[in-house]
Amino acid sequence: MKEHNKIPTGKVKRASKVITSGAKVGGNYIKYYAKKAIGNKNAKDELDEANADEIYNTLSELKGGALKAAQIMSMDKGFLPTAFQEKFAQAQYKVPPLSYPLVVKTFKTYFQKSPLEIFDSFTKHAVNAASIGQVHKAEKNGETFAVKVQYPGVAESISSDLKLVKPIASRVLKLKEKDIEKYFNEVESKLKEETDYVHEINQSIEMSKACKQINNITFPTYYKELSNEKILTMSWVDGQPLSEFLKTDPSQEVKNKIAQTIWDFYTYQMNVLKALHADPHPGNFLITNDHKVAAIDFGCIKRIPDDFYVSYAKFLDESLYENKEKFTETLYELEFLLPTDSDYEKKVYYDLFRDIIPLFSTPFRAKTFDFKSTGFMQQVNEYAQKLSTDKELRKLNNARGSEHLLFVNRTNFGLFAIMDSLNACVDNKYMLELATKN
Repeated sequence: MKEHNKIPTGKVKRASKVITSGAKVGGNYIKYYAKKAIGNKNAKDELDEANADEIYNTLSELKGGALKAAQIMSMDKGFLPTAFQEKFAQAQYKVPPLSYPLVVKTFKTYFQKSPLEIFDSFTKHAVNAASIGQVHKAEKNGETFAVKVQYPGVAESISSDLKLVKPIASRVLKLKEKDIEKYFNEVESKLKEETDYVHEINQSIEMSKACKQINNITFPTYYKELSNEKILTMSWVDGQPLSEFLKTDPSQEVKNKIAQTIWDFYTYQMNVLKALHADPHPGNFLITNDHKVAAIDFGCIKRIPDDFYVSYAKFLDESLYENKEKFTETLYELEFLLPTDSDYEKKVYYDLFRDIIPLFSTPFRAKTFDFKSTGFMQQVNEYAQKLSTDKELRKLNNARGSEHLLFVNRTNFGLFAIMDSLNACVDNKYMLELATKN
């Protein structure tokens, strides 16, 4: 993949990139209307693909908060057009890295030394690149390390980046800017934490210790003396990213073992720690030779407020769905319904969430759940497609739900996707016991 030799760091430069991209998007709309006028049936799909390419390419050049917002939007199965969903999902695993001279510059700024003055060896090309930083492999005194280097200007431009991206998100999601304000505030808060590598290394050590009792899971060792606010060093884990491991055609027994490990990992965090590793894409799980799961990258941790957890956990109770009064009360608690809703809005949203919540919570409520035989993700995708074309819902044009749901739902969708890729059958006994105790 082509490396970037520079990255726009000033507000004006970054804004000009977005403005230029916006002009190109406007040009794409002109082409769309021309194609539509002559009866091109594929005009809308071609418009979405062209705009998704243009916006993603711009955001991948900016990196940071702009690109992270695209990654988060890619998790929206109900409202994001397919072309945008597929393109923005690349922010999880396919981001053009920065060139070596820029990496050296970061080292000299924060360590006053080049990488090779600190390590015995250091790869010039990144072994992985994401929205906030990229990873290099290094060696020192016979030990091997993964060294994460943050992109220049990312932390300083979070607020301004999100202000630039908000109108794009509003247009793509077909929602009012004021309705997505609280979600963008939530993203901004998490991104500011994620760009502080001193905070991340402390968080990584905390979460690793807290989750070490979970069967079959392992974590890197973190090195504070080789880390600072822009560079994070951990031990190198020999293993394959989950997506690569699956290409080796492991047995279903092995896949179920891996799935159960990841499932219990999230169950324990949600119900005991009330703190979620909120970036569950396959690249953040490495599978070792003895089929242990190595969980990496604790930059994004969502802390779950107690009052939110109490309301959210009610969805695990089967009887809730048979009690209209209590179910309605819970919808208000989690801001799925609002006091300002008209009678019509209350009916539309009640009916929507009365269908969707039991579906999405099914894997957590069952004693055992088989993602393959139930065709769960197919049901989810079909329902999402139905929502995306629901004219009545589009007319309302309102975002719904507590801001805390943003990262909780992102985590659940990522978890479901992993389970689906493993054709997993998971046992919920551990999760249900924890939920009962807590």
